[in-house]
Amino acid sequence: MGYDHQAIESRWQAHWQEHRSFEVEIDPKRPKFYVLDMFPYPSGNGLHVGHVEGYTATDIIARYKRMRGFNVLHPMGWDAFGLPAERYAMKTGRHPEQTTAENCANFRSQLQRLGFSYDWSREVNTTDPGYYKWTQWIFLQLWGSYYDRDRQCARPIEELPIPDELRAQGPAAVAAYQDGRRLAYLQDSPVNWCPDLRVVLANEEVAEVVDAGHEVVRKPMKQWMLRITEYAERLLADLEGLDWPPHVLEIQRNWVGRSEGGEIDFGIVGHDDTLTVFTTRPDTLYGATYMVLAPEHPLVDTITTDAQRSAVAAYVDATLHRTERDRQSASIEGIKTGVDTGARARHPLTGEAIPIWIADYVILGYGTGAIMAVPAHDERDHAFAKAMGLPIIQVVAPEHEVDVQAEAFVGEGVAVNSPAIDGLPTLRAKAKMLEHLGEQGCGRTRVTYKLRDWLFSRQRYWGEPFPLVHEPDGTVRAVTELPVELPPMSDFDPSETGEPPLSKAAEWVQMPDGSMRETNTMPQWAGSCWYFLRFVDPTNSSLPWSKEAESYWMPVDLYVGGVEHAATHLLYSRFWQKVLFDLGHVSEPEPFRRLVNQGIILGAIFVPTDPARERDEEGRKRIFVQDDVETHEEDGQVHYTLRATGEALRVQWDKMSKSRGNVVNPDHAVETYGADAVRMYEMFMGPLEQSAPWQTEGLAGIHRFLQRVYRLFFEEGEGDQADRLRPLAEGEGSERQRKLLHRTIDEVTDRLDRMSFNTAISSLMVFVRDVVPRGDDAGNEPLPHGAAAQFAKLLAPLAPHLAEQLWEALGHPGSLASESWPQADPALLQEETFTLVIQVNGKRRGELEAPKSASKDELAALARATDEVSKYLDGREPKRVIVVPGRLVNFVG
Repeated sequence: MGYDHQAIESRWQAHWQEHRSFEVEIDPKRPKFYVLDMFPYPSGNGLHVGHVEGYTATDIIARYKRMRGFNVLHPMGWDAFGLPAERYAMKTGRHPEQTTAENCANFRSQLQRLGFSYDWSREVNTTDPGYYKWTQWIFLQLWGSYYDRDRQCARPIEELPIPDELRAQGPAAVAAYQDGRRLAYLQDSPVNWCPDLRVVLANEEVAEVVDAGHEVVRKPMKQWMLRITEYAERLLADLEGLDWPPHVLEIQRNWVGRSEGGEIDFGIVGHDDTLTVFTTRPDTLYGATYMVLAPEHPLVDTITTDAQRSAVAAYVDATLHRTERDRQSASIEGIKTGVDTGARARHPLTGEAIPIWIADYVILGYGTGAIMAVPAHDERDHAFAKAMGLPIIQVVAPEHEVDVQAEAFVGEGVAVNSPAIDGLPTLRAKAKMLEHLGEQGCGRTRVTYKLRDWLFSRQRYWGEPFPLVHEPDGTVRAVTELPVELPPMSDFDPSETGEPPLSKAAEWVQMPDGSMRETNTMPQWAGSCWYFLRFVDPTNSSLPWSKEAESYWMPVDLYVGGVEHAATHLLYSRFWQKVLFDLGHVSEPEPFRRLVNQGIILGAIFVPTDPARERDEEGRKRIFVQDDVETHEEDGQVHYTLRATGEALRVQWDKMSKSRGNVVNPDHAVETYGADAVRMYEMFMGPLEQSAPWQTEGLAGIHRFLQRVYRLFFEEGEGDQADRLRPLAEGEGSERQRKLLHRTIDEVTDRLDRMSFNTAISSLMVFVRDVVPRGDDAGNEPLPHGAAAQFAKLLAPLAPHLAEQLWEALGHPGSLASESWPQADPALLQEETFTLVIQVNGKRRGELEAPKSASKDELAALARATDEVSKYLDGREPKRVIVVPGRLVNFVG
C-alpha cells in the first residue's frame, strides 16, 4: 500500500476531534503558553498557501509546548465584519450574514484539513451578537472615561473635576464639558470619502481603495473619534519591554512620531487672531520668510483678503478632491502648488510682515496645521520658495561653505544672521531661542506627535452598531442593554449623500422615547482590537472575560502575523488594552509579549522576455498565469512559452493576489501531497521571517521525504495485506545510533525553541538518512525501537498525522498530543574526537579525526603519518611544526 497520506490524515483528524485533544481549561499547577494567530478575514476566495505559513508556525509551537508540559491555549476565530465583506455580499447579490457564514465554514474546513491543533470550542466570530455585545461594552468604557494627565491614566468620566463656574450653569454645561473630554467623542472633521463605495475611509484604508480604481476625496462630516493621542507617550515607552521585531518597533515609533521642539506665536496684521506653529528647529526662526497654512485651516476664510478670495476658494476646493496620500506623494516628488492669501503675519522677533500662503503640502492635524517656512533649511520650503519666488535667508552655517540659494542645508551648524543667538551651535541655539521666546511671551517648549486621534465610525451596514442614542436636546446617552443588534436589512446600499445605511431602518432608529439611535457603525478594527481577550473566556455570557481567566492566560506569549498590521491593528490593540488596564479590567498593560512576522510566500507570474513586448497597445503590463504557459527543459534549463503563440516568457515571483492570478489554494496541494507535506514544505522554504517562492517541485521533495520516513518504519504488504512494522532492534541501538539520536533531539529542541523550523527539518532528514546504514551494512544496525519512538515525538509538531501513525504502530496507546518531549542525554552529545586540519606551509592539505585527549606531540605524529604530508614535504624534514590544539597542525619548510 505504501504511504497513503489521505487515509492517515483523515483518520487522525477525526481522532483529535472525537477526543477533543486540544481543548484546555485553566490549570494553576501548570505553566501556561498562549500562542495566537492574527485571525483571518474570511474572504470568499478561501485560504491560500500564504495564510498557511503563519498558521503552521504557531501550530508547531503549540504542539511542541504541549509536549514540553505547558498548558497551551491555541484558539482560532473570524474577523468577519467590515467593508470587504459588505462589498463581496453586494457583488454576489446576497446578504453579508449569509456569505460570511459560508466563508467561515469554508475557512474552518480548510484549517481542519491541515491538521492545526486549535481549540475549536473557543471559536469566536466578530459578527456574532454574543461577541459584539462586548465590543460595544468596551466602546462604552472608552465613551465613559477621560484621560487624567496628572495621573497618566484613564478614569471614569464621573470623576472628572468640573469647574465651579460650569457647574453653576447647570447639567447641560456639565455634560458638554464632559463630552469634550471623553476618550470617545463626536467631531466635525474632514474625512476620506469614496463616492463610488459611499463610505468614509481611515487613512490606512485609502491606498487599497485607490489602488482598486476608486476616487477618494476629502469631505467634512461628523464622526466618532477615539482619543488615542492621549496614550502617545505610553505607546512609545512600553515598546521597550516587548520582544518584537526591530522593524515593527520602528514602524510604531514612526507612526506615533514624537517630536521635541517649540511652539511659536505669530500675530496677523489687521486681525486679533494668532497663528501658532510647531517647529523642531526654533533656532531657524530668523530665517522664516513666509508662512503656510493647510487649505482646511479654520483661519483661512477669516484672514484671506478680498482680492485673493476667489483664488483661495478655488484652491481649497481642488484640495478637497485630493487625499492626504496624494498630497504627501506630490510633496515628496517636489511638486509644489499654493496661493497667497493676501494676509501678512508679524514676525515675533523682527516685526517684519511676512506673507501667509495656503499650500497642500501642509496637512491639517499634523502639528498645528500651520508652519513657519524656512526655505534655506527645509527642503519642502526651499522647493516652494523657488517655485513662488520667495526670499531665502541663511541662518545656520556649517563648517563647509554652502549655497542655500541652490539647495537647502538641513543639518546642524552655527547660528548666523540671528541676533539673539548668533554664534551658538545648533543644540544650544535651540534652547536659547525657546528661552528668549518664553521671556517675550510668544513661545514655549513643546512635544508633539504625528499620531492623530482614531477615526472610529463608518457609513456602512456590516459593522457593530454603536450602543448610543441621540436625545432631542442634542445630548448623547449610552444604551445599557447590550447587545444593540444589527437590524436585518435587504437594502444596505449607502446613500450618495453619506447617510449611513442604518438610517433607512426607520423603526430601528426611532426609539419610543423620541431619541434616535446612532446610525454609523464601528470599523473592522473594532472586533480585532480585543479578540485575544475573548478567547480566554469565550462562552461567558455575563462578562467579557473573568478575572481568573484573564489573569491566568494573558498576555499572549507568542503572536504571529503579517507586518502589514504593524501600524494599525497592533497599535489599536495596545491602545484598548491600556484603557482597559487603567480601568482595572485587565491585569497587563500590553497584550502581546512576543511578536513574529512571517515572510510572504510568492506566487509565479510570467512576462515576456522581450522588454519591447512587456506592455500591450494600451500600456497595460502583460502578465500570464501558469495555465497560459508551456514548460519545457533544454540544456538543463527550464524554459517557458505562451501556450497560445509560443512567445518566450520568463518567470517572476510576486505577492499572491487574485488580480494577478497567482494564488495557490492549499486544498489541491493537501489532496495531492498531504497536509504533513504542505506544513513541512512551508517551513522548509527558508527562515520563517523571509519571503520565498512557492514551487511545487519543493513540495514534491518533502512528500518523498515523508515516504522515506514511512518506509523506514513499515514494510509494504503484499496484495491486500496491510503494511506492517519492520522488525526493530531493542532500545536505542548501537553507540553510533544513540549518538545520532541524541544529537538530533538536541538540535531539533534548540531549533524549535528559536523557531528555526527549516533547520529543525534538516536535522530530521539527517537522522532518517543515517540511522540505518545503507547497502550491505543495513542488517547490522536495524532501526531501534527506542530511537524510532523518540523520532516520532520529534516529528510530531511538524508532521503530526504521520507521527501519530508511527507512534501507534510502535505499540503506544493514546495520542502524541499528551506525550512528553524527548530529552537529550548530555553524555552522548560529547564528541570524543575532533577534525584536525593538516597544513603544509600554511596551505590546507588534508584533515583527520583525532582524539580530543591527544597531546601536541601525538597530534603532530598523527598528522606526519598521513600520505598528504609525505606528498607535499617530498622526503624533507619540516623546519618547524606548529600545533594548535583542537584545530590544526602546520608543517613549515
